[in-house]
Amino acid sequence: MGPLTDLLDWLAGRGLEIVLIVLGSVLLARFTTWVGTRITDRIDARSTGGDVLVRSEAAKHRHSLTQVITWSLIVLVYTVAAFYVLERLGVPVTGLVAPATVLGVGLGFGAQRIVGDVLAGFFLITERQYGFGDVVSIAVVGGGDPASGTVEDVTLRVTRLRSADGEVVTVPNGQIVKVVNLSRDWARAVVDVPVPTTADVNRVNEILREVGHEAFTDTGLRRLLLDEPSVMGVESIDLEQVNVRVVARTLPGRQFEVGRDLRERIVVAFRRAGLTLTPAPPPEPVGAPAGGRPGTKP
Repeated sequence: MGPLTDLLDWLAGRGLEIVLIVLGSVLLARFTTWVGTRITDRIDARSTGGDVLVRSEAAKHRHSLTQVITWSLIVLVYTVAAFYVLERLGVPVTGLVAPATVLGVGLGFGAQRIVGDVLAGFFLITERQYGFGDVVSIAVVGGGDPASGTVEDVTLRVTRLRSADGEVVTVPNGQIVKVVNLSRDWARAVVDVPVPTTADVNRVNEILREVGHEAFTDTGLRRLLLDEPSVMGVESIDLEQVNVRVVARTLPGRQFEVGRDLRERIVVAFRRAGLTLTPAPPPEPVGAPAGGRPGTKP
């Protein structure tokens, strides 16, 4: 009965302490997560009114900073709890300093990427390169197609994006080489209108200005526009068509919605004016037989 008595005594003493430490750390971590969620929800409610894309740069930074602090506190809670558990198990924590140093040197070479991710995440947050809710395009080491989408989570190690197709893309911060922020302060919707070279460009510009004015006076679209869309003129010239560019400054992240609306209005306006957006058919080659292609019989 001696070993059983000792086991029961240990369970009633240090064993119970270990259980309480583990339960306390789990509850504290959950409480930290709950507080962080409440804070970020309040930031979103005050800055966006329910719109996850339209928010100030300060709100984006506060949201990302809250996420990072929450993540760091959770790691700290579990780390401290692990040390207390080791102490209750009778493992000398001070005696682990020397082995931990040797192990740290050995793991340092393998953990270089993790350390690089954490350092890169630190500078991403402090420099405010992007924040929660930003629409970004991220190029990573090794090339390939950039990761594009809306930022849903930023920690010191990774950035999570939600693509237009609903996919979740996780990018290690240390692998980021270029960030294109499409929703910093304001955005721009760019619409290139292809018209045949035979069309009257002045008339096309006039119609596009009318479309921009109507869009700016529309109450549904006015809230997304910072100023009236402007016609930049002919952007490029091809053999069969010219591209006339229309640009509009919009709220952050709303350039895609505004661009779609402007395209619909332009199609309707051109159809009403009897113009077409399709290129004119190519002229018959010189010397071609009437009613057929070169080398064919009519």
